[in-house]
Amino acid sequence: MLELNKLYLMDCMDGMKQFPDGYFDLAIVDPPYGVGTVTYMPHKRTRVSGGFIDEYNIIMATLSMNQRPKLKVDIDHSMNTKTTIKGFGDENVAPPPEYFAELFRVSKHQIIWGGNYFLLPPSRGFVVWRKPQVAENFSMAMCELAWTSFNTNAKYIEMPSIGKPGERFHPTQKPVKLYEWLLKHYAKPGDKILDTHAGSASSLVACRNAGYTFIGFEIDPDYHAAAHARLLAAEAQMMLPV
Repeated sequence: MLELNKLYLMDCMDGMKQFPDGYFDLAIVDPPYGVGTVTYMPHKRTRVSGGFIDEYNIIMATLSMNQRPKLKVDIDHSMNTKTTIKGFGDENVAPPPEYFAELFRVSKHQIIWGGNYFLLPPSRGFVVWRKPQVAENFSMAMCELAWTSFNTNAKYIEMPSIGKPGERFHPTQKPVKLYEWLLKHYAKPGDKILDTHAGSASSLVACRNAGYTFIGFEIDPDYHAAAHARLLAAEAQMMLPV
């Protein structure tokens, strides 16, 4: 089993396989949403005792939303063949159903950014993150949504997405304080936290600041190197005398 409190350069599917069922108390993840070139879409949903069984096909699309319905193709997206579409580290490719099955296996609770893009169970516990610096007529969304597995009322937080100059190196980088807010409202003392798509490591820095045990995975070498350096800098800062 992998050592805790580290950020690993590896495919999260390989990483999660090393942990038993329910090992992590909370997974806070920000996977690719599939809003660009490739999106996994539901084909058939069948109700069974305690939930649903989903079958998927794929819609191929360009950034032009008008073309999406015209570009349907069949692609093998199983996780164990050479024809698998690379879904991790590419912000335009959403994870396949196998990713969510594994995520739910290794974690007791989940917070999934972009959950409105995925076929997830109904939830009353969505988190709405409002970005006050984004104008209504700007191309960037004014809010982001996170699906949660918690049976609680929906929560709302308003916080700028822009950090200090030169701090941002990942296209979907979120503020450390946003993750600290999530930990404060959804995690318990002693919880083990998982982030399958660590990106800039904001979630891991927040875990370090708040005293939570964590594991992070990032598949892109450049992002991993920058995120690892950021995490080390945060750790060094915590060791400075007050």
